[in-house]
Order: sequence, then structure tokens, then C-alpha cells
Amino acid sequence: MTTEKHGFEAEVSRLLHMMVHSVYSEREIFLRELISNASDACDKLRYEGLTNADLLKDAGDFAIDIRLDKDTKTLTISDNGIGMNKDDLISHLGTIARSGTSAFMENISGDAQKDVNLIGQFGVGFYSVFMVADKVEVLSRKAGEEAAWLWASDGIGEYTISSAEKAGSGTSIMLHIKDDADEFLEVYRLKNIIKTYSDHITLPITLISKSKDEEAEDAETSEKVNDGTALWARPKSEITEDQYKEFYHHVGHAYDDPATTIHYRAEGKIEYTVLLYIPSQQPMDLFDPARKTKVKLYVKRVFITDDCEDLLPSYLRFMRGVVDSEDLPLNISREMLQNNPVMRSIKNAVTKRILNELEKKADKDSDGYNEFWKAFGPVLKEGIYEDFERRDQILKISRFETTADKGLSTLDDYLSRMNEGQDTIYYITADSLDAAKRSPQLEGFKAKDIEVLYFTDPVDEFWLQMMPEYEGKKFASVTRGSADLDEKKDDEKQENNPELDALIGVLKTNLGEAVKDVRVSNRLTDSAVCLVADDNDMDIHMERILKMHNKLDGAASARVMEINGENPLIKALSEQATKDGSVDALKDASQILLDQAKIMEGDLPDDPVGFASRLSAIMTNSFK
Repeated sequence: MTTEKHGFEAEVSRLLHMMVHSVYSEREIFLRELISNASDACDKLRYEGLTNADLLKDAGDFAIDIRLDKDTKTLTISDNGIGMNKDDLISHLGTIARSGTSAFMENISGDAQKDVNLIGQFGVGFYSVFMVADKVEVLSRKAGEEAAWLWASDGIGEYTISSAEKAGSGTSIMLHIKDDADEFLEVYRLKNIIKTYSDHITLPITLISKSKDEEAEDAETSEKVNDGTALWARPKSEITEDQYKEFYHHVGHAYDDPATTIHYRAEGKIEYTVLLYIPSQQPMDLFDPARKTKVKLYVKRVFITDDCEDLLPSYLRFMRGVVDSEDLPLNISREMLQNNPVMRSIKNAVTKRILNELEKKADKDSDGYNEFWKAFGPVLKEGIYEDFERRDQILKISRFETTADKGLSTLDDYLSRMNEGQDTIYYITADSLDAAKRSPQLEGFKAKDIEVLYFTDPVDEFWLQMMPEYEGKKFASVTRGSADLDEKKDDEKQENNPELDALIGVLKTNLGEAVKDVRVSNRLTDSAVCLVADDNDMDIHMERILKMHNKLDGAASARVMEINGENPLIKALSEQATKDGSVDALKDASQILLDQAKIMEGDLPDDPVGFASRLSAIMTNSFK
């Protein structure tokens, strides 16, 4: 038998070191995690067997066995599920790719309670076994394959994989219990943990231990420990809050508590049961490009899939839980689920119910809803762009920061605070709230006490294209077009300033096609210069997003440079602009003004080295 040694990836080793040396009072979570994984493995094999019956020929009834042996100080958790081959063991248990440890380690705080709550959220629950075991052996055989493999590690820095023998598919995980964790070799302790955390598991969980009859060699006692009834199938009146929480922990592989629980049964032409949760913390994969929903689909209490694109829209991918249909066939395949009329009806009804629940929460618990919005608003807003039927409802429950500094506001709140005669909803888009607040384009609006919405999520640029107005009021970006902030009528405006006109001419000559135009700004009150998009051009932030994702065809658009005629720097440059040779004299200053405007927008100068050189020259001359 050949044994291969492998080293854990660096991040996995750090995580294991934390687990090995942990003193968490919640060490019992290891058993919940292993039982949950075993249940998932059986569900996956049952589903694969729908299209490949050969995988089930030797499987028997799905079950989870937990065997304890005080003499050898071992605890073994076994299932007859999908199993793992050699590559799976390496991928699942030895690398960052499947464990999520990189993201996990970035969030480690040093606070034991907070860190243990991250274990399930980041999908690294298997490693919790090293809180109670000084050696772990994983014996597994993948369904449909003859070879079995043994993975073993002490959690220090290496693991071994060797060929092995195993009857039937599935996985057995043997824990060699530490001396200070012998409580987990007590029957009553294990029964209590299983009843507390895993009572809802629909598979039978059997606890096996040596018989008290010492004279009977190898005599054992076994007892089915869990209730095994699908929690969602039970009446709400029979389910405690703690039971709801523990099922959320299981179905969502999460350690936070749910913020909202939605449990109901739909009866009528189509019958189904729904038990869904809104998490209180962002799942690790919330912004995964695949945008997959994670709600499990059951048919008559039999697991079908947790990868069903037609169960919920992707903008609700933060939801966790189950939907159990009475009308779909048990042997339905993933292909058959697509465009299935029953699925469409369920999806529409469940989506409507979730949005209605969010609307109720927004009305009755504004603080709680605001916490939800901070975590999941950027995802929910994708529905404004994607879901034509419900975009108005989603926009109604959307929340935004504004220059009014009144916390999160609705669009209706904004409308109620609009100035008399104002017929436009003003907004600014940026990569972050801090960047938006620093934008010079806001200066004139703040001076005129005109409220501006902060749009800081990438999706904002996209839904604005689908919703150009709200309640008859048009949306307008403060970084686009001419800002209508001048209260003076055309015939009351001051005559043109010859020096300022001269500077505009110099800037246009020196900058050429780098700018689309140069004009005096009525949106700046402090800053010397800013860049804006012309009325018919793409918004600056939108163009930056497309460029970042290589979705921009052609070169970036030239922008309009606006200068503040009241700014001391602009006044000084205007005086120089009327002198002979001003075009050459102000060549470096012209380029620095443009670069300065770009920097304030969060961009780099086109020529950073040239910018530094010109700035150094100007600074040197100023001290002569």
C-alpha cells in the first residue's frame, strides 16, 4: 500500500493551528458539522441516483451512524452517501479552493466567540474536528467507483492519503479524541448534542456504543437518537425558536442567527411548503459571479437539489432554507426543472411572498430593516434591473444614503424633502460612500441646499438605465451635463470675464482633444476644477466600471473640464493667461489641472511620471 504525504496550503495550516490550540466552549459544534455534511452526502447520492440508478444498487437505506468506543477513545461518524475519491479528498480537505479558508482567515478577529461563528459561514466546518481530536482518519469510497481511500492527519501541517478497502460508498470519519475532550465519549453528552442541533435531520441518526453487559464480547447497543421529521412539515405551533435556529444553521451551513424566518404552506391548485431564512450576516459567496441561489428543493420530503436556478431569482440568493413541492415528480431531473410550469408558479409566488415580508419589515421595524439593507441591499437592487414585474416594489423598499445626512432614506423620503419647484432627483455615483462625499461636483448642490442621493453600488449604474424616473421625477447625475444651479436669469448674469475667457482659451489649446470642452462651472464653490460628462455621454463612474471589466468598446470619452472662477488658483492663472506667451507658460499648469481633476474622480493621471515631473518643477520654481 502506497502512502502519499501532502502539505496543507499555508492558509489551511493557519486555520488548523487555531483549531488545534482552541479552547472554545462551543467545541460541540464539530458534531453538528459532521452530521450536516453526512446528511448532504446522502442527499447528493439520492439525487444523482435519479438519473443513474446504478449508483444506488448497493446503497441501501440512507442513514448516519455514530459509533463511540471508550477503550480506543474514538468516535466515528459514518454515512452511506456520495463518498469521495482521492482527488475529492485533496480538494475538499487540503486546499483553499473548496474550504474558503482564505476569506475565513481575513475575517479572524481574535475574539473566540466571533471566530467560531465564522467557521460555518466560511465552509470550513470540517476542521472543527481538530478542536476535540488529535488525529482524524477519513475513509471514503465514491459511489460508482471501486477504489477506496484513507485520508489521515493530526492537524499540524501535513496529511496522508493511501489506498484502502471499504464496502459500499460513503464516508467514515474516525476521531481520536483528545484527553481533555473525553466528554464526547459519553452517550448522554452525544445524545444531548444530536437532539439539540440535529433532531430535524430527516435521515435516521443511530448512536452505537458498547453494551453494559461486560460479559458479552463485542456486545453493542444502538439507539436512533433524532426525531427525523422534516421540520418544515411540522405545524408552526409545534416548533420552538431554538429549533428554527438550529435548522437554519444546518440548512445554511451558518453560525449566525437568522434575521427573519418565513414558514408557511401554500394550498390550492399547487401545494408546497416553504421554510426560508434571511441571514443576519452576509454569506461568504454572496458576490460570487455565478450568482447561484442556495435554497434546497424537496419533493414530498425527498431532497432533489440545492442548485435550482428556477426556484428563486438570483437577486434573492442570500435566502437560505427549503421549498418542498407536493406536485413535482420524484424522479424529476435538473433539465426537467427548467421552464417547468409548476416551478414557475412556485418561483413567482415565493418571490412575491419574500418581497412582501421585506416590505412589512421595512414598515414595522425600520432599524432592523436598515441592518438587512446594509448587508443585502446591493444584491436586492439587482432585481430593479432584472425583474420588470417587481422593479417598482423593490425600488420602494430600497434605501440610500444622501447629503441630508439623515441615515438611510427611501426615495419617497427624498421627494418629501425636495425644494419647492425642484423637479429632478439628483444623485452621484461612486465606488464608495467616502469617495462620493469627497466629490467636488457636490459643492454647488450643498451650497444651494439641494439634496443629492449617494449611489455607491455597481448595480446602481445599471438599474438607473431601466428606471430613468420615479414618481414622475427624472433622475439626474450631478457629474453629467450642466448643473442648473444659477438662480440668476440670463439677462442678469454678469458679463464675461476677459481674463477667465483667456484662461479657457489657453486650456483648450494646451489640452486639445484630452478634454471635450472647457467652461466656467456653477457647481463648484471651493475646488478649482472638476470633470463632468456631457449630456449625451456616458456617466464617468459607469465608464470606469465597464473599463474595469473590459466591457468598454473603444477609448474612454473625453470629458468636459469645469473651472471655478472664484477659486484663488484659477484667478491667478487667469491673470497669467492674458500675458504674451501664456499658452507655453501655462502648458504644465494646464496638464496638472486636468490630472488634478482626474485624481479627485478616483482615477490616475494618464502619465503619472509626467505629472510628478511637472509638479516637482512647479514646486521648485515656487521657492526660487
